[in-house]
Amino acid sequence: MSLCCSSASEDLGCRRGDFSRKHYGSVELLISSDADGAIQRAGRFRVENGSLDEQAPDYTPGTWRRTDVHLENPEYHTRWFFKYFLGKVHQNYVGTDAEKNPFYLSVVLSDQNNQRVPQYRAILWRKSGTLKISLPYSPTKTLSVKSILSAMNMDRFERGPREILNPDIQKDLLVLEEQEGSVNFKFGVLFAKDGQLTDDEMFSNETGSESFDKFLNLLGDAITLQGWAGYRGGLDTKNDTTGIKSIYTVYQGHELMFHVSTMLPYSKENKQQVERKRHIGNDIVTIVFQEGDDTSSSFKPSMIRSHFTRILHMDRECQRNYLCFCPRLKIFSEESVPLFGPPLPSPSVFTDHQEFRDFLLVKLINGEKATLETPTFAQKRQRTLDMLIRSLYQDLMPDLHKNMLNRRSFSDVLPESPKSARKKEEARQAEFVRIGQALKLKTIVRGDAPTSLVTTGLCRKEPWESQSFCSTFPYDIVCSDSWGQSLLVATETAGVMLVDGKTLPPVQVFDRTMVVKQMHVLEPQDLLITRADKGKDARLYVYRLSAMKKGLEERQTVRSKCDSRENKLEKTKGCHLYSINTHHGSELRIVAAIRNKLLLITRKHPRFEGFSAVAAGVDSPVEEFQYIREICLCDPPVVMALVDGPTGENDNMICVAYKHQFDLINESTGDAYRLHHVEANRVNFVAAIDVYEDGEAGLLLCYNFICYYKKVCPFNGSTPMIHSNTSDFHFSWNQMPNAIGKILLGLISITFCLDIVDFLHILYFI
Repeated sequence: MSLCCSSASEDLGCRRGDFSRKHYGSVELLISSDADGAIQRAGRFRVENGSLDEQAPDYTPGTWRRTDVHLENPEYHTRWFFKYFLGKVHQNYVGTDAEKNPFYLSVVLSDQNNQRVPQYRAILWRKSGTLKISLPYSPTKTLSVKSILSAMNMDRFERGPREILNPDIQKDLLVLEEQEGSVNFKFGVLFAKDGQLTDDEMFSNETGSESFDKFLNLLGDAITLQGWAGYRGGLDTKNDTTGIKSIYTVYQGHELMFHVSTMLPYSKENKQQVERKRHIGNDIVTIVFQEGDDTSSSFKPSMIRSHFTRILHMDRECQRNYLCFCPRLKIFSEESVPLFGPPLPSPSVFTDHQEFRDFLLVKLINGEKATLETPTFAQKRQRTLDMLIRSLYQDLMPDLHKNMLNRRSFSDVLPESPKSARKKEEARQAEFVRIGQALKLKTIVRGDAPTSLVTTGLCRKEPWESQSFCSTFPYDIVCSDSWGQSLLVATETAGVMLVDGKTLPPVQVFDRTMVVKQMHVLEPQDLLITRADKGKDARLYVYRLSAMKKGLEERQTVRSKCDSRENKLEKTKGCHLYSINTHHGSELRIVAAIRNKLLLITRKHPRFEGFSAVAAGVDSPVEEFQYIREICLCDPPVVMALVDGPTGENDNMICVAYKHQFDLINESTGDAYRLHHVEANRVNFVAAIDVYEDGEAGLLLCYNFICYYKKVCPFNGSTPMIHSNTSDFHFSWNQMPNAIGKILLGLISITFCLDIVDFLHILYFI
């Protein structure tokens, strides 16, 4: 069992009778015959056609009223162990129930959930499936394992649960969780010409049609298989044995690969096209694209000879012309497949391509998930889960009387260790977390993370392997930031260049009079922020990216320092360092350091839509910024980072590094709080990076060869609660980095080390 989300329109328990027939079709006996009328195959299928039979024959498709289109049993209800347990301090227990069946219990105390309230999360692993619950945390009342199991309706045991202290148990529990189902999906796409009655005829189509190509473009992107590093869906990405190209897309965190019949290898000698059937015939869900203008399709799902395929979709065009691609959809599913949403609209004709794509992809994913709940698949999954649980239990049996299993069965879930054993327990927890984080890293790199956090091949290599963006850049680099698919690079002697990483030469954006020392490209806000020059002449400059892009497209004169006079933020003269909030909320904040003075700057909110450079008639956004306050420090900061508070009201902080310490400064009051003291004779501060998990702020403090992570939330009014936490950790570099930055890719925070000598080789660490 798992916490699941059914269709928002009705839940499965309501999909019965008239409602079921109206929205999810009816079960029919469908018979396929050959050209001579002889019956070939028959089967009972649920047919969804959007009440097509009730339409008037002269119906003209109009605007579809969108139904609730969303994924059922979404992943925030699944894969808890990977997301909330793995790589964090938690406890695992093993026991046997009253029927002598082994079970496992995993418990973690979440620092805070989305409502910023501490809570317990628990997973019960049994042969019948997994059960997940959340329980409230009370600082005055400890929670026991017995009370957790009681909340899961387990009160009787043949052998009481004992804690498993071996950190390798995390790997085994991760395998158990993988039985919940697929992370990514592969679907078949079969092209059928008008009048084709057998799957041999359909699989023998060498090419598609213009409308079929439009449909494929709607599904996803055409990718070259050779060298493809994303989800491959069983296709060959080395030797082109399964075709040269395929269709691929990412939808709501899921990677989808489509096995397109006309893209798979074709054989003139093999009339059955076994190679094509090997892939599409083993896909749980298959789309059949039916050509032709006949209003009553002759297609029957029993035409497809497959013991594996359960769901079939039939697409065809309605009122086809050269200007319109207007698909009509029918859905066939075997009688044993549970109902799944979204319900097909009535009529089942789509005129909005994006709405059709959303509906189809969600229906495909939900269809595969529903099929996995049929007796055939569910029984196999239950047998596999039972076998894995019993096998793991047998492996743990020798440890029942050793220290590997602790008799802390009904003790507090997170007990306080005695002082004499505290160091030993802390060392065990540190090793436990280290192994869990390593497992998590391998799972992500392998592309098997519960949500497709990595959707390109960029991070699928080992994290320590550098990625070459441009190997022949001729200038020494000062700083850089990404702009679209390119890099905006500031050099020592050649100004600022735009590099696309391809064979095209770099394009000069600013000439050598503009000596940029820091920069940030903020594409969502149409801004470029730079710090140029040094000493008393240093200033912050702000530009509109759209104006710069227009100038590059029109091949205007390269900008100089003189051309940037209107882009100065005047009060920033003498600025030697600045920082911006990277966890953007509703307001952009900039802190400029001028010796030991901090200047807080914010961007004004436009009062009405349409307030822009074009409306104002100027290219410079300087007037959109306002100066808020000044804060004085005891020493000039070497490193800074802005930390967003949970409310944004009097709880935003500035992390500064100077002398031998990192301090937190309250933006509203200027009060300083000691965050971390560096125990070293010489300190080379590298970076302070703000990172966020479930809305909670933390800081990665980087100096010398060390990166130290420290959580700085929750906030209590204007005072940050800074204390040692089990989530704190540190790691070391083999060499001292020159700079460390952050990229947010999906849900992963990735830091990369930039070497000044070889700036365009980027080293990724998860």
